[in-house]
Parts: sequence; C-alpha cells; structure tokens
Amino acid sequence: MSSDITTVVKKYIETWNLVDGGERRAAIEELFAENVEYVDPNVRAEGWAALDEYIAETQKQLPGSVFSLASEVSTHHDLGRFTWQVGPAGGAPLAVGYDFIAVENGRVRRLYGFFS
Repeated sequence: MSSDITTVVKKYIETWNLVDGGERRAAIEELFAENVEYVDPNVRAEGWAALDEYIAETQKQLPGSVFSLASEVSTHHDLGRFTWQVGPAGGAPLAVGYDFIAVENGRVRRLYGFFS
C-alpha cells in the first residue's frame, strides 16, 4: 500500500506543475475523488473545479516556479505525509510545506497542507 500512496503523492506534485488548463484538469479528475477536500492556510477547496482554480491561481502568483517533493513519503493505512517545496528550477525554494493526504480507492479524498 505504501508504494501506491507514494505514487499518488508524486502524481499530486506533478499536477501542480501542469500549466496547460486542459491537461491539469484531466490530471485532477484522474487523481482526485470528485468530492476532494483540500485545505491549506490559504483556501478550503472542495471538488475538482475549486481545486483546479486554486492551483491555477497559485501558478499565476509564482510564475516559472516548480513544485517538487522534498522528503520521503511516510505512510500507514491509507494515509501519507510528505514535505514539498516550490521555487525556480535549480534555485532556492520560495516556500516549503508539508501535507497530509488521505487516499480512497487509489484517489486523493482529503489533503491538508501546512506552510513552514
């Protein structure tokens, strides 16, 4: 199960780097449950459309930045936690955070993010 959650987390990080709206939305619909609940200090987004809008807005605020996994993924049961960072490719991170993820049937059902 842990390798499945690690794969989901890696796809989740990749989703934040998809700037093409159609490609990003398709990835969201494949990876997230339709009723996904996403919460971080800036937003409480529920559902595909709200999450897609939030990712697009974040990308506008951080043009040219790349999201990447910054830690191993720690897992148990259907849960995972990990650290991520965002910044210019090859440069120092502009932001670092850590997320907790709940996976149901191979899809992200809930995600709670914290910023460092």
